Amino acid sequence: MSRFAEDVEQAAWNSAAETRRSWLTSSASGLGAAALTALLQQDGALAGQSAVPGANLRSAISHFAPRATNCIFLFQAGAPSHLDLFDPKPRLAELDGQPLPEEIVSRVRFAFIQKDSAVLLGSPRRWQKHGQCGMDFSDYLPQLATCADDILMVRSMFSEQFNHHPGQLLLSCGRAAFGLPTIGSWLNYGLGSESQNLPGYVVLTSGRGSSGGASLWSSGFLPSHYAGVLFRNQGDPVLNLSNPAGISAAAHRRTLDALQRLNQTRATEVQDPEIDSRIRNYELAFRMQAAAPELIDLSGESRSTLEAYGVDRAQHPQATGRGNVAEAHRTYARNCLLARRLVERGVRFVNIIYEAWDQHSDLNKDLPYNCWVVDQPITALLRDLKQRGLLETTLVVWGAEFGRTPLGENRKGRAANTGRDHHPFAFSLWMAGGGIRGGQTWGASDEIGWGVAEKPVHMNDLQATLLHLFGLDHLQLTHRFQGRDFRLTDVGGTVMQPWLA
Repeated sequence: MSRFAEDVEQAAWNSAAETRRSWLTSSASGLGAAALTALLQQDGALAGQSAVPGANLRSAISHFAPRATNCIFLFQAGAPSHLDLFDPKPRLAELDGQPLPEEIVSRVRFAFIQKDSAVLLGSPRRWQKHGQCGMDFSDYLPQLATCADDILMVRSMFSEQFNHHPGQLLLSCGRAAFGLPTIGSWLNYGLGSESQNLPGYVVLTSGRGSSGGASLWSSGFLPSHYAGVLFRNQGDPVLNLSNPAGISAAAHRRTLDALQRLNQTRATEVQDPEIDSRIRNYELAFRMQAAAPELIDLSGESRSTLEAYGVDRAQHPQATGRGNVAEAHRTYARNCLLARRLVERGVRFVNIIYEAWDQHSDLNKDLPYNCWVVDQPITALLRDLKQRGLLETTLVVWGAEFGRTPLGENRKGRAANTGRDHHPFAFSLWMAGGGIRGGQTWGASDEIGWGVAEKPVHMNDLQATLLHLFGLDHLQLTHRFQGRDFRLTDVGGTVMQPWLA
């Protein structure tokens, strides 16, 4: 045993002995209280506590029969232009170069557009209907279009937030505020994790990284073991996962056991659930030392699978723009394949973030490259899940914080309108699998894509429906914090019943 482990174990023994003396002499303690605590722990009634450190986090049952058990959220940070991908607007093309009426733009705040000289920007994209359902896709996503009959396309999303970080918080947390749990945290809080050796909530990134950063996978006021765990693209999947040189697995185990006794002693004294989270995280990290390297080792995947996802594909000959960062095309393909492997291993929520879509300029140069990066891997993911029988219970969501304006961006100092500004009033999002009825297009924006014309869907409606697919009532999944019951959907949210299979 290392000297450090010996010191920690002795400290744990001394602290435990002192605690036993305090317990025996305390009139507030006793065998009845100990028995009650044990029973409450067995029933999951003591939030944040478990009889076995690092045990499965399943702490509740669903409110009704779930359709989905896992979710892969494809977060396109920066916001793609729905007008060039999913929502054809021939009338916008006819009005290209013309201004909007003053009564429309005068009431609107933009991030960068100068209202006095803004004009409409038509899309040059070629559109085609796909699948038996006749769903519209532009020529930028030819492979994804082949999955049309599995996809629910929502063209009537709207939000109140027109800047990136507030919009990303609203999408992820239900409100544009800091310190709130994200969707993956709420799911694991409500249902627990099916995986013993991997986190229930994993985050995979490529590209520049979202402006929201770690606030988009935070557990907020929930215990920290419900937070998303960011997997790195190089080296150990999680920072400091491997033991330092000279420290054997046995020595590490003895050290953790000693730390566990110290932490359990302290948890008994102060009843702080974060100490239990610390124990869980230490134990999970120990188990991940074997599970995580096996997860990221793709040598067992067939050559056909690797080629389908494009894991080793060459760079695009016309690579350009903000999406071309640090081999993002290969990282994104690998992340999509890892997402399938994570779902197979019981991970509840996988968030794949690609920040590349904030095209204020050079839209017709940068957008096709971004689409090339994601089109093949996402299509391979949908087909792979379906072939393995996983799509029925795995909800796949493509979404962003908002859309892009039908107006061209005329930021000062730029000679031409070559991009689009932020636009929260109408945009598109799609879902597949996990109890969603594919092959349908829901809602509509108006003839130029400015506002919602039919069947509006707020971010909280999306979140309420997502929880419903997992068998959770968004009105009942609450957590009391600072004297108030919080929920993901805050004070809104309606389950979109027609979306359900």
